[in-house]
Amino acid sequence: MSNSDLLAASDSPAKTRKRLFEAGHMKLLVLHLISQAPKFSYDIIKDVGVVVGGGYSPSTGTIYPTLNYLEEQQYIHAELNTDDRKRYSITEHGIQHLVAEKATVDKILCRFDTRKQIHNDEQYVDIKRAMENLKASLRIKIQHCELTPEQVYAIAEKIDQAAVEISRMEVSQ
Repeated sequence: MSNSDLLAASDSPAKTRKRLFEAGHMKLLVLHLISQAPKFSYDIIKDVGVVVGGGYSPSTGTIYPTLNYLEEQQYIHAELNTDDRKRYSITEHGIQHLVAEKATVDKILCRFDTRKQIHNDEQYVDIKRAMENLKASLRIKIQHCELTPEQVYAIAEKIDQAAVEISRMEVSQ
């Protein structure tokens, strides 16, 4: 049995690398950014990169389908300027959708603020290094060793235990 089969067969739901955006979150983020001011696609790409941080920049292959979807749903509309460039603005329907999804938008923005803080704040450099070490050691272990279901479970248990201990730590504010 391969390691990927072991991961799929384990009792706990194993996920592969977490995606940067959950389903629908890029659309909401782009709609939120357009709600702040009308934007060209280049500005949207730049603004998404600023919100996400960590050197991320969405590709045009991500942004254009997102903009097409938002237009199809009538959340935004595009106007051509004199250079035949599309400038996107939010519609009343889009504003209503953003209001309905405010909690999700706030969650997205908060998640990326934390991500940027970990990536950019020197006081968190040790945490970032430790997280990268954990990911690297897991990748190496999975790629080069045949893990038993018991070993997969033991590794997951250690990570879960660390998460619980971190969440219970007393911090001064």
